[in-house]
Amino acid sequence: MSTTQTEKNPSNVQKSSPRAEAFKTFMKRLVKNKAAVVGGIIILFIILVGLVGPFLIKTDPNAQNLLNKLQAPSKDHWFGTDNFGRDIFTRIVHGTKLTLTVGFLSVFIGGVLGVVLGIVAGYYGGIVDTITMRIMDVLLAFPGILLALAIVSVLGGSLINVIIAVGIFSVPAFARIVRGSTLQVKKLEYIDAVRALGASDVRIIFKHILPNIMSPIIVQATMRIATAILTASGLAFLGLGAQPPEPEWGAMLSDGRTYMHNASHMVLIPGMMIVVVVLAFNIFGDGLRDALDPKMKQ
Repeated sequence: MSTTQTEKNPSNVQKSSPRAEAFKTFMKRLVKNKAAVVGGIIILFIILVGLVGPFLIKTDPNAQNLLNKLQAPSKDHWFGTDNFGRDIFTRIVHGTKLTLTVGFLSVFIGGVLGVVLGIVAGYYGGIVDTITMRIMDVLLAFPGILLALAIVSVLGGSLINVIIAVGIFSVPAFARIVRGSTLQVKKLEYIDAVRALGASDVRIIFKHILPNIMSPIIVQATMRIATAILTASGLAFLGLGAQPPEPEWGAMLSDGRTYMHNASHMVLIPGMMIVVVVLAFNIFGDGLRDALDPKMKQ
């Protein structure tokens, strides 16, 4: 067929799929939110530092030099040194991977458990819904940091136990959101049609309901990472998280509080890193929520 015939017959021109159009609309909404774009850039940069930084910086983050202890930031030590003479910049770079690992893994654990419990409770209802949500209510009755503190106290202080504890206290938030979304989706006509065609409950849940409730799950996961990082840093600050000499930001903050007056950089730098990362995930999560909200007019 000639080019002229193709131009005269628009029906022959390949059209974009609905998913492609929806993705383009989502990206346009997200890009319009300048704060979310800045947050996303910061997150990508931090992830890149966590992945590549330890390979580029060959210095041992735990190498001690007591002759250089408590030095202020300089050209030799960009972020200064701590009370053992360890280079804080090197420890921050190596600690980025630890901090992000705790955030992502704990949210992944909490997300998987919460999504399964929430979607099952919302789909089946009845006694399953009642029992599941009452357990979630009990967990929500405890402040997140206290619940994580109690779990770590029982399991013992370590990075793995912190991930488990933060993951467990993240479950109720996911479960409640997923349950509410499932209750809305399962009432739609196409779910009844699929059920009438003989589809099993498992197929309906994972093939037809779950893909349609991913938007709130993604937003919740993004914003929950910030909470997870903050909670893990708080536990490390109390001595229940990463154990010395691991360069975790919360533990570094705890080490620096003793020297706050004569070496304030030991507190300011890891503290600012926690603030920047948590803020970046929060504003990026807000942007995702606005971009994925079908009621948004802009």
